[in-house]
Amino acid sequence: MAGRPARVLLYVQHLLGIGHLKRTATIARAARREGLDVRLVSGGHPVPGLDIGDADLVQLPPMRAADRFFKVLVDEDDNEIDDAFKARRRALLLECLTSFAPDVLVTELFPFGRRQLRYELLPLLDASIAAKRRPAIVCSVRDILVEPPRPERIAEMLDLAERYYDAILVHGDPDLIPFGETFPPVARIDARLRYTGYVVDAAPRRDPKGAGAGEVIVSAGGGAVSEALFGAAMGARERTRLAGVVWRLLAGHALPETDFQALCREAPPGVVVERARADFTTLLANCALSISQGGYNTVMEVMSAHARGVIVPYAGGLETEQTLRAQLLRRSAGLQVVEETAIDIETIARAAEAALDGPPADAADLDTGGASQTARFLAQLGVDRAAFSI
Repeated sequence: MAGRPARVLLYVQHLLGIGHLKRTATIARAARREGLDVRLVSGGHPVPGLDIGDADLVQLPPMRAADRFFKVLVDEDDNEIDDAFKARRRALLLECLTSFAPDVLVTELFPFGRRQLRYELLPLLDASIAAKRRPAIVCSVRDILVEPPRPERIAEMLDLAERYYDAILVHGDPDLIPFGETFPPVARIDARLRYTGYVVDAAPRRDPKGAGAGEVIVSAGGGAVSEALFGAAMGARERTRLAGVVWRLLAGHALPETDFQALCREAPPGVVVERARADFTTLLANCALSISQGGYNTVMEVMSAHARGVIVPYAGGLETEQTLRAQLLRRSAGLQVVEETAIDIETIARAAEAALDGPPADAADLDTGGASQTARFLAQLGVDRAAFSI
């Protein structure tokens, strides 16, 4: 490796929202700033405006979850994926590994999730171990896991972690919630564990005349499950003290175009409906209020921007992580939390008023240096895998 930067291959698959991809993109940019040669392999649908800096992007044949239970996966034409589709993706992924020859391989979430992708991830890991120069193998995982449905799944996660992984990077702060809170047998792999802090883009400085100044920004991540929140927010506008300002609804690109156009038609005067914007953090920094779904990235961005915020954690299917994180942060960060099952016009209006009466959200008590700390750790591994000894 002498004379060239360390190479890092980042694998990520988003199936419903775009949070996994956004977090990995933030890490990719930080790794490039650290001087690493970065290739990001994405298996989800392309996200317009995704910022990976000057990292290299490889797009696999895209797929997504057909519904919030993640049991059925479909391609870009909404056809259920078959063995031929899997074989095509697997071959492209292995070719990417061979041609790039990374010093560090990072799989996002796996082995603590994405079990349905073992058909391509296990061959990727086996090929990495068999490589002439074996890369360091790292798991990149958020702070909170969805509870595995059966004990044998937990045993499988532990076995895979021990068999393949040199390090497990937890993108959280143990002072808020230790990884073992949602993965109790963590002691068995504790030697591999490193907390990086939360991965979040630094908010720009507040500009009273900038984009979004004085507005209410309503967002729902990728937009796949956003209709209830957007409808309640539009109705709540006239019941708040901010009825005279622009309420800007940002619909993610996973919201079908027909639904987006219907939303535009339904919007009353004073409500602007747009697709998600690349300057989202700028809008947050300048807004009067943020109303959003409670994904990892958005919550951290609201806090980093010191915005007054209403959070509606997604709790569909088997999801529990957004609700748990929101409840923890409500006590420490000045956020108003509305349970997804309670969404209606009155509830959103009351939460908005409470947020305006309270302090801005604040991440001061949390470690939010996760992007740079992750990049530095990957750089260390890229130079000398033995530097991380288990």
